[in-house]
Amino acid sequence: MRTIITLTMNPAIDKSTSTEHVIPEHKLYCKPAQYEPGGGGVNVSRAIKKLGGESLLVYPSGGMAGQMLNNLLEQEGVKQRALPIEGMTRENLIVLEGSTGQQYRFGMPGPQLQAGEWEQCLRELSSASPAPDYLIASGSLPMGVPSDYYARVARVGKDIGAKVIVDASGEALEKALQEGVYLIKPNIREFQNLAGQDVMEEQQILDAARKIIKDGMCEVIVISLGAAGALLVSEDMVERMVPPTVPIISKVGAGDSMVAGIVLGLSMDKTLREAVLYGLAAGSAAVMTPGTELCRKEDTERLYAKMI
Repeated sequence: MRTIITLTMNPAIDKSTSTEHVIPEHKLYCKPAQYEPGGGGVNVSRAIKKLGGESLLVYPSGGMAGQMLNNLLEQEGVKQRALPIEGMTRENLIVLEGSTGQQYRFGMPGPQLQAGEWEQCLRELSSASPAPDYLIASGSLPMGVPSDYYARVARVGKDIGAKVIVDASGEALEKALQEGVYLIKPNIREFQNLAGQDVMEEQQILDAARKIIKDGMCEVIVISLGAAGALLVSEDMVERMVPPTVPIISKVGAGDSMVAGIVLGLSMDKTLREAVLYGLAAGSAAVMTPGTELCRKEDTERLYAKMI
């Protein structure tokens, strides 16, 4: 199996709870909270672990929430490299309204990183031993981190011979593509923002994806379509993939589970098509679990067997 490093610049503690009704101006009594590690690459590494793989998670960590994050990851057996910062690691809040089944997700902005702190993360990637075969940069960028940060990560990836996967949106994704990466996994809204709001029909989406690949910005684009599956586009392949219908309990972590499945599949020498199907199975498995729980291996394997 090949080696994988994930990078999370804005990790979090995800605190989830439930209450019967969400009503403004009322004191709401909630059930006991659950605390789990969160943030793009954090969840990718956690999902890789749940699927039976291994990765090294690199992330900045600060304050009491940062220490809690370190401990929670250690309890899950996730191999980690926490880089200390002065600021406090953020906490997110997820509230399930029992009467309607609706989920309310409150995401906090996170700490402001100093230049020396985000530069240390780049140095950590550059000096990784062994150098990773796959380098995943996932999630939002906190305050203080330049918008071309993932482009810098892509440059490091090229220097160390890693295939870089970016799961981000907006300017951070645009600048990473200008540098050039191996794979991106936007959802349909993120891809439309990237390619232009007038890109609405499937053929337009495919044409825009092919152009990005032809221009050398990336080699593979996997566009998540939610319950409708995913579009896989590469230089010599275009396929719409549809997963089996599953009960939707919580969509939290589905995208991160999908990335985990794709990269783990590639690291196990699956073909690109097989790896994306495995990622789609992992993403579908994640929506079957409550709260912020990620994919389960048994569900992923069962769904994958139906699609392959």
